Amino acid sequence: MPPWPVRAICSPCPPTGCIPEVVLNTILVSIPSPSSGQLQVGPLRLTAYGLMIALGVVAAVEMARRRHAARGGDPEDFSRLALWGVIAGLVGARAYHVLTDLDRFRGHWGDVVKVWEGGLGIPGGLLLGMLVGSGVARRSGMNLGYGLDIVAPAIPVAQAIGRWGNWWNQELFGGPAALPWGLQIDPKHRPAGYEDVATYHPTFLYEALCNLALAGFIVWLERRTRARLRAGSMFAVYVAGYGIGRFFVESLRIDPAQHLLGVRFNLLVAGLATVLALGWLLAFGRRGPSADLAATGPCVDVDGA
Repeated sequence: MPPWPVRAICSPCPPTGCIPEVVLNTILVSIPSPSSGQLQVGPLRLTAYGLMIALGVVAAVEMARRRHAARGGDPEDFSRLALWGVIAGLVGARAYHVLTDLDRFRGHWGDVVKVWEGGLGIPGGLLLGMLVGSGVARRSGMNLGYGLDIVAPAIPVAQAIGRWGNWWNQELFGGPAALPWGLQIDPKHRPAGYEDVATYHPTFLYEALCNLALAGFIVWLERRTRARLRAGSMFAVYVAGYGIGRFFVESLRIDPAQHLLGVRFNLLVAGLATVLALGWLLAFGRRGPSADLAATGPCVDVDGA
């Protein structure tokens, strides 16, 4: 028998009998999940997942604008950069998700464009968004390392907000959790083999909190080491920190995923990203005699930096 009480849900009982459901015997029973992933605003019906993504993007762009302005730059620089970087990031994130979950889309290729139903792979979004954003930054004369450092704490803030879309969709949760903060999942959203388990690890919440802590850490670290670290170092700190947090969260999840060598592909990507970012910091993070000009101003000749 499990260490938590089991009750039967009968309203009314089906002909085959009642379905046992795991419940918690704690003061804070569990975290409830929304009954629907949509919001009705007057005549408009909005998907909560898309709204969370949009709010995260707005928060990140505004944070980057303010950080750039505080260093003497034009806030509109990042408005233009965000236009292309965000679009590319969404495309890359969706492509990564589709490629790492092909079984879900085989025979249903029309679902590839249904981003509002959930499914964005952060590694793909970061990669394509950074490539396109760096191209736009170069054309505007902004030092790439400087630009990456500006957005370093803004990206995890966007991710922290966007992760609440998973809560609305009741998706990407962890394994069973007999904890006061266990997340209630409706029967129709429970994976096969877990039909009788009611509460799970709220990995969306774990990742959101990790990202907010990471954003705060980057801002704190930047204030104390800016004169000693090369431009781009804060972004490397973000990649390493996100990789560590994602490794922890990914190890708890039970949703279907692609595997490589018997390991969830996302776990391997998180581990590789962490190793590469830490390696870059150790090898190139400290500023040499020809200090990065980007640390003293937002717009410089990239080739001469």
